[in-house]
Amino acid sequence: MIELEHLVKKFGDLTAVNDISLTIARGEFFAVLGPNAAGKTTTIKLITGLLRPDSGTARICGFDIQSEPLAARQRLAYVPDFPFLYDKLNAWEFFRFIGQLFRIEPERIAKNGRELVDRFHLEEFAGRPLESLSHGTRQRIAIVSALLHDPEVFVVDEPMVGLDPQHARIVKDVLKERSLAGMTVLVSTHQLSIAEEMSDRIGIIHGGKLIAVGTREELRLKSGSSGALEEVYLALTANGK
Repeated sequence: MIELEHLVKKFGDLTAVNDISLTIARGEFFAVLGPNAAGKTTTIKLITGLLRPDSGTARICGFDIQSEPLAARQRLAYVPDFPFLYDKLNAWEFFRFIGQLFRIEPERIAKNGRELVDRFHLEEFAGRPLESLSHGTRQRIAIVSALLHDPEVFVVDEPMVGLDPQHARIVKDVLKERSLAGMTVLVSTHQLSIAEEMSDRIGIIHGGKLIAVGTREELRLKSGSSGALEEVYLALTANGK
């Protein structure tokens, strides 16, 4: 569902993404870890078509995000760590706007929206201007808007930013349920607990390179550590393996 082949992205003398290749299957929950400035967000922007690679390709459901952007994006949802919302709209107006961008029928927008608003505890906020809402509430609204068109691939950068424990749990549950139903989930996060609890496989990016990919047990073997994911992660990033 996500295929990366030899992706490279440079900014002047800095190689932010250095020859990354990766395949993520249908229904897989894949977590990306790495230090600050490792290249995680740049890689995500290449996957979602927000940046053009200097070389290499990124495909979503078999469609090249650069040469076939509409076909790829119809199947894709992306929530950045600080999502942009139209502040003068309320949540329902924003959902209708997003739904229309994806050419979803009004009845389906309303049905999916009602189900998601209820699931994410947004009923009391849905009629208020988005500019009046807290960061955590806006984050939930951004996630709901991304799920409206039932994407086949869901990419999210730091999904729990600003969420309290109750709503973080809801986000985790919904993403895992969707993953088990066939939606591919790619999460970039600094929260090792999310990767430990949720992921099928983990990728670690360090210095622009994908230095390790595997299940938690495979990463333990690679790192030489039998401890928790924190120990494994620190060993791999310290050694640059």
